[in-house]
Amino acid sequence: MSQIRTVSDAKRDFYRQHNRPINSIFRRVVEELLVEMHLVSVNVDFRYDPFFALGVVTSFERFMQGYRPESDKASIFNAMCQAVGDAPETYKNDATALVELAKRCSGQQLIDCFSRDNPPEGAGELWSKVEAIAKNEKFKYSRLFAIGLYTFLGEAEPALIEDADKRDEMLSTLTEAMNLPGEKMKKDLDLYRSNLEKMTQVLAVIEDALVAERKRREKAEAEANKPADNVEETQPKAEVTDSPAE
Repeated sequence: MSQIRTVSDAKRDFYRQHNRPINSIFRRVVEELLVEMHLVSVNVDFRYDPFFALGVVTSFERFMQGYRPESDKASIFNAMCQAVGDAPETYKNDATALVELAKRCSGQQLIDCFSRDNPPEGAGELWSKVEAIAKNEKFKYSRLFAIGLYTFLGEAEPALIEDADKRDEMLSTLTEAMNLPGEKMKKDLDLYRSNLEKMTQVLAVIEDALVAERKRREKAEAEANKPADNVEETQPKAEVTDSPAE
């Protein structure tokens, strides 16, 4: 029987794959996502599916917006997937396929498909996975799966996730049809949206600080390069007085 890999094992593999420093603001985001992926993947009931993949890809892209250098993002993502024993290309390809499927349908069509077992044309193997999830009594729910499902519906019709009433109605339909924990999923998605807002605010503050610092440097450089004005000599002149009579 093989030994279950630990969080430390996953982190060690990650930093072996990606050995460049990670911007301190984003390091916590990366490590928390890596730990979450690891803990889900080692659960005995976990079965990889495209919605989980879309949740991972979406979380990474949304929380890593503004990361510099941009070229390091691909290396970080690849290292995360490899650290939990998966291929990054599989995550990306499955996430892309789900998004493309969503964009071919309306939000209501997708909800009807979930609730009525009536898949849209061209759904193929992806839709069979939806049925498998609904019928799997031991299905391992995760926050990343919820984010993937949430993103999937949003790609088809943004109003489904932007409007609170529509969002709650949609989640109620999906969780009932797929035997998912409704309250847990709602809380997870509320936290996800809240964290995204906080991250956006942090990045905005950082951007404002960078702009202010850049302007300060430009002003200082302009002052340093400014031609010196003609300044009159400040040396006091000797007063000329009549010599006293001898």
